[in-house]
Amino acid sequence: MKSSCYIAEAIGTFALVFVGCGAIIVNEASSGALGHVGVSMAFGLVVMAMIYAIGNISGAHLNPAVTLGFLFAGRLDKRSVPAYIGSQVVGAVVAAGVLRVIFPESTTLGATEPSVDMLRAFSFEVVLSFLLMFVILNVSTGHMEKGIMAGVAVGGTIALEALVGGPVTGASMNPARSLAPAILSGELSALWIYMTAPVLGACLAHPTCRWIQGPACCAPESGMEQSHD
Repeated sequence: MKSSCYIAEAIGTFALVFVGCGAIIVNEASSGALGHVGVSMAFGLVVMAMIYAIGNISGAHLNPAVTLGFLFAGRLDKRSVPAYIGSQVVGAVVAAGVLRVIFPESTTLGATEPSVDMLRAFSFEVVLSFLLMFVILNVSTGHMEKGIMAGVAVGGTIALEALVGGPVTGASMNPARSLAPAILSGELSALWIYMTAPVLGACLAHPTCRWIQGPACCAPESGMEQSHD
């Protein structure tokens, strides 16, 4: 794949973490000016915007779990996966670093922390990630989230799940989104949940999609990128 794909993923994930985690920080600093609905909408809207901005370049995964979900579904060549995930993590960490500079008083930088026991939090994140990837597989072409309605569908799903899951687990669904603020804030106790549950949930979406839509749902030839220049 061209390097522009990986640059796009880094920029897109930077935007996701900067806007999403930034909304959490601003909400805390302003005594709830945004509110839970506002924070949820910030996450959904920034993902929607990035899908329209870079969906035709990299597919706008913005999420290692989504990248691995596409790989498991046979829609993405495995040779592209390390660079995709590396770009996403770099973008997320840079965004968390910028937030640290702007908001040095923040103790968590928008890190995800469960409000329930670990088992329930893990299960909740699996289900949220499964639903997200299920929607993505059904509105994407190959591994590319692009098109008139893809941004609305995916961004809307993230906003909806953040509304429901935010008070429970932070509704991460994204290892990079959770990893970056956790590293810079030192909030690492529950990080394993957010590194594993989204990947499991995303991978479970493929067999379900294939079961419902048939073999054509995730046929290897349906848009898989073959270029590695």
